[in-house]
Amino acid sequence: MEIVKYNKKYVKKALCIWNNIIEDGVYFPQIDVLKDIEEADKYFSSQDYTGLAVEDEKVYGVYILHPNNIGRCGHICNASYAVDKNIRGKGVGEALVRDSIKQGGKLGYKILQFNAVVLSNETAHRLYKKIGFNEIGIVKKGYLNKNNEYEDIVLYYIDL
Repeated sequence: MEIVKYNKKYVKKALCIWNNIIEDGVYFPQIDVLKDIEEADKYFSSQDYTGLAVEDEKVYGVYILHPNNIGRCGHICNASYAVDKNIRGKGVGEALVRDSIKQGGKLGYKILQFNAVVLSNETAHRLYKKIGFNEIGIVKKGYLNKNNEYEDIVLYYIDL
């Protein structure tokens, strides 16, 4: 498996993976799915970087990388990750995160920050700690899940 820069030829599978995560309503802040191929292509193409985990022309994961803020905080980027449900636990997420760190640095960012890692997402917390992210703190009831229940979120950052 390799992480490659977004290419429209993979848009259909990337759209499926992304929308599945949104529809789960468990760990992703987006509520509205991407409506079609055109909207997905525009969305993925508009990011500073979109990476895809690809093996034998199959897409297993996708991430987007973009500014976390503007101006005097414009050196901080943010990323979101989505992994195909059928391949979780096989290192795809870790490969995506590590690539986003590399790409963020290449783009001139100094910090990668996560604003809303849901407290119950234990897999993500273990991964970020393993890679070396620093925990900033907890925001009580910062995430509204699909069951209309509020959950705590954790903020993380890593120097690039």
